Order: sequence, then C-alpha cells, then structure tokens
Amino acid sequence: MATSTLDSVLAQYEKAQQGSYPSNSNKMSQDERMKKYFAAILNDNEKQGSKRIRILPTPDGSSPFKEVWFHEMFIDGKWIKLYDPGMNDNERSPLNEVHEELTLDGDKELAKSYKSRKFYIVKVIDRDKEEDGPKFWRFKHNYKNEGILDKIIPIWRNKGDITESEKGRDLILEMTKAKTNQNKEYTVIQTVMYDDPAPLHEDVDTKNSWVNDELTWNDVYSKKPVEYLEAIARGETPKWDNDQGKYVYGNNTSGEESFGGSTKKVVQEPKKVLVDPQVNDEVDEDLPF
Repeated sequence: MATSTLDSVLAQYEKAQQGSYPSNSNKMSQDERMKKYFAAILNDNEKQGSKRIRILPTPDGSSPFKEVWFHEMFIDGKWIKLYDPGMNDNERSPLNEVHEELTLDGDKELAKSYKSRKFYIVKVIDRDKEEDGPKFWRFKHNYKNEGILDKIIPIWRNKGDITESEKGRDLILEMTKAKTNQNKEYTVIQTVMYDDPAPLHEDVDTKNSWVNDELTWNDVYSKKPVEYLEAIARGETPKWDNDQGKYVYGNNTSGEESFGGSTKKVVQEPKKVLVDPQVNDEVDEDLPF
C-alpha cells in the first residue's frame, strides 16, 4: 500500500503543477459537523502557534488529497466557500455563468469574485483532540507552488508514505499571523515539520476504527442547492427560515431574475462585490458550510 499511495500523491502533485483541472445529502447537525472539521487557524490573541496532525491512509491506496472546487464569496459580512457544481460534477453552476459573462464583457476584475478555486481536502487526526476522531482539513491550491501541499510533498518524497498506519509520521504545522493590504490579520502556515515514525495509535481498536472510518468529506462540507447559488448570483443574501425548514430567497431590486444575466442585473446597488484579498492564501474565516 505504501508504494501505491506514494505514487498516487506524487502523480497528483505533478498534475496540479501543470495546471490540470478536473451530490451529497448532508444530514449532520452543525455541531456534529464542526467536530469533524480541522482548522489550522490561530486565535485573535495569538501571533504564532503549532498544531500536530496525522494524515489517515486511504483504503485503496489512492491519494488522500481530494481535489474540490469552491467559490469564495463575501456574503452577509463574511467570506463563505460555496461548492462549485460545475467544476466538481459538470452540472449547472449559476456563479460560473456570471463569471463567464463578466469575462466576455471585459470586466475581468469583477469576474474574479465569481471564479471558483481548487482546494484540497484531506482526512486527518487532530492530535490535540483525538477524542473527536477523524476530521477533514481543507486548504487552497497555490498556483505559485508556495502553498501547504508544496510544503508537505518534500516530506513525502524524502520519507515515503507518511500515512502508513504503523510507520507513518505526524506532521507539525507551524503557524504565524500575516496581514492583508487592508491591515487585516490572517493565519499562515509558515512551515510543515515531521515527527519520527510511529503507529497511528498504540491501541489497536482505536487505530482500526480510525483507518476504517467511512465518513467522507461529502458528509462534512455542505453543498448548497442551485436556488441558493442563483440567489447569490442575483446579489441577494439567502436566509434560513426555521419555520419553513428551508432557505428563503427574496429579490431586493426591481423584481427581475438574472440567474447569471447581464452585468447590470448581477451587480446590484448598494451591494459591493468584493474580491478575496488572499487569492492564493488562507482566509481566517473558513467554515465547512
């Protein structure tokens, strides 16, 4: 299995460097989902720190780094990541329609805010919270080859399959704070170190339960309905209605529905469409929904 996983990871990494591109029904509660979500983020009062994780092996020897595309949209005062049905499933994507139309109209700067980006999702054990069991860690692909995966791959090349359950290695993420051009702080993983070879867990039953855990990233990261994406494309902010048990969508301008129509219909005043200032970096507002 070690050789197979190693080959899969290195082949995937080489493909990503070359710029290659590639439905879930989530019934978990928000509290349950948050426990299955690993975030390498420093608290507001922390300037630096570290986290220790172990990447779990895949049952078929494939790469543990799953490539998934998300839009990053500034909605209701915070950055939200929205699953892209176009790039992931070859299905209709209202936000991609807006991106394509704005690009054709020559508004490339505004088009950036509707473009989805590639992320990696990997199944890990958070050594600080082992009682939570397997979790999922999502981080951006970096087109300058300066991202998190670029820091992990050299360890893989030099030390072999670090996910191996008996002789794999924990990773130590050294984190620090950086600032955007707007002087906002966010967490950066400065270096990724590795520990000595060790079993995934000394207790055989615990180790087997982690390795055989059937939870997938689809169970943790939500996939919004197309109606939700259409509302975002119209410049609206969908709201969850507890009484109806669903999102409600309202038009906040003239009553026209654009669904990725003309630029004038998409960009609605007084809303301001923002572009993620850290296009290739981590954003410190990162939730799995």
